[in-house]
Amino acid sequence: MKKNALLFVFFLALFISSCNTMKSTKTSEDLSNATWELEYISGPRIAFAGLYPDKKPQITFNTTTNEVSGTSSCNGYMSKYTSDGKTISFGEPGPTTMMFCEGGGEQTFLQMMKKVNNYSIDKEGKLNLNIGEVPMMRFKKNKN
Repeated sequence: MKKNALLFVFFLALFISSCNTMKSTKTSEDLSNATWELEYISGPRIAFAGLYPDKKPQITFNTTTNEVSGTSSCNGYMSKYTSDGKTISFGEPGPTTMMFCEGGGEQTFLQMMKKVNNYSIDKEGKLNLNIGEVPMMRFKKNKN
């Protein structure tokens, strides 16, 4: 009976460990197959809809060239990024069109991009850009 209980506990631990491994094996390839649209950003005391009244920021990863591009709400941006496993860092955004963006969310978005240091894709398929263990920005796959 004791052997069976130990065997059961061993296999249960092995099963739980493999489930956690499966959950965290998302790679940079998961990033490149979509355009991601911001749906949450941490920090500002202004409501999300107030920050981005017209258009939400988007990000697209090119894992071949290690570049990201997208919109910061009303202006385009492009930047290099580096990634190793789940760690990620973004370079300085390149030239953008310089239109005035309503709501002031553009600077919040670009400044937060410089601060994040890792990412995860949750079980719902949403991309989280984190500082440490804290999600600072959450993106959903754009359906376009």
